[in-house]
Amino acid sequence: MKRMNRLARARPFQAARQGRSAPPAAPEERILEISAIGGRGDAVTAGAEGPIYAPFALPGEKVRALVTGGRADVVEVLEPSADRQAAACRHFGRCGGCQLQHWKDGPYLAWKREQVVEALERRGLGGAVVDATIPAWGEGRRRAAFHAARFKGQARIGFIERGGARLTPITQCPVLVPALEALALKLGPLAELILPQRGEITLQCLATDAGVDVAIKGAGRPQALHRAALEALSNAANDLNLARLSMDGEVVVERAKPALRMGRAVVHPPPGAFLQPTAQGEETLSRLAMEALAGAERVIDLFSGIGTFALRAAEFTDVVAAESDADMLSALKKAADSAGSALRDVQILRRDLLRTPLSSLEMKKFDAAVIDPPRSGARLQAEQIARSPVRKVAYVSCDAGSFARDVKVMIEHGFQLTRVTPVDQFRWSPHVEVVGALER
Repeated sequence: MKRMNRLARARPFQAARQGRSAPPAAPEERILEISAIGGRGDAVTAGAEGPIYAPFALPGEKVRALVTGGRADVVEVLEPSADRQAAACRHFGRCGGCQLQHWKDGPYLAWKREQVVEALERRGLGGAVVDATIPAWGEGRRRAAFHAARFKGQARIGFIERGGARLTPITQCPVLVPALEALALKLGPLAELILPQRGEITLQCLATDAGVDVAIKGAGRPQALHRAALEALSNAANDLNLARLSMDGEVVVERAKPALRMGRAVVHPPPGAFLQPTAQGEETLSRLAMEALAGAERVIDLFSGIGTFALRAAEFTDVVAAESDADMLSALKKAADSAGSALRDVQILRRDLLRTPLSSLEMKKFDAAVIDPPRSGARLQAEQIARSPVRKVAYVSCDAGSFARDVKVMIEHGFQLTRVTPVDQFRWSPHVEVVGALER
């Protein structure tokens, strides 16, 4: 009997060695009572072996679901929450862009604030006062990355499906500004010209004051194309009324220079440049950052990008902008110089701040700093700020966890966290922006 048990336990291992996997467990139908929304936007309830995540359910609901391990597929909502609403998009549930269209704005925004509160508490900063979340959706997202691939020989444009690698073609997208939503339905003929027979490309689209800028990624440089193909691409750009079309950073056609106003300056961003996803979000983050820097005499802008904060700070103080991307720095400097007497002195510094942070000694001539690092944060740079003479900091973050970690470093060196404000730009997603004001 013992021998049989050992053999039974060995079978999955033997199957794996022979290149076979054990058959997946059959889903179990269960009634679940949902307690909360997890950090990634899925509903959650307690299970015997840990949490069970159930996408598209809401706190307080009772649902019938097929459960496999720690995941559940909701079959029926037996007792819906009063906070449930009809989804705004017909693709909701398949498209991976939105997780929370079924949740009313009030509790949804409160949940985003709670994500920031909990991140601070995990770092021992539970005493911080966190403002209500500011909805900064405006007219919608002005920046979006569409994917294109062939299906049965034809080009399809859309977003990647939730939890998978397949493409969901879209016929609407209510989170986008109208110009981008309309463009998404017309990109097929352009993508058809450069799509490989297998694989996909990405079309990074940005709505600017001069028109839509499209930067194609994954199709190679335009020099590899024949002249006839380049002419066809130029004609397609004209037909779509694009401001600019580029491939992997190389401009194919520029009918008008893409332009964005930032305070008193006008920036012409390079192809594929990073910027805040909504215009209202940029204005909101900038206002909060400038309030945190009020009274500063000389500011260092770390991870400056194309000048979202540097150009606005330069309206009242001298600024040095540090960034690793040469093209974005060049666009920032040209915008500052073109603004003339409307701005104070703006200097630029090219530096990979993640690998070589600006040292505390290099920051001795600054009394304030604004920092807007990638999602992973910038702990090493935070440590240098903490050791520098800087007295005011505006910390802008797109991740509450790394924000709390880095802010704690500065607090341990004498800073006080005077204000924390969550800002929602990615509507119906689990992402939340944070602006922290620190002083000492």
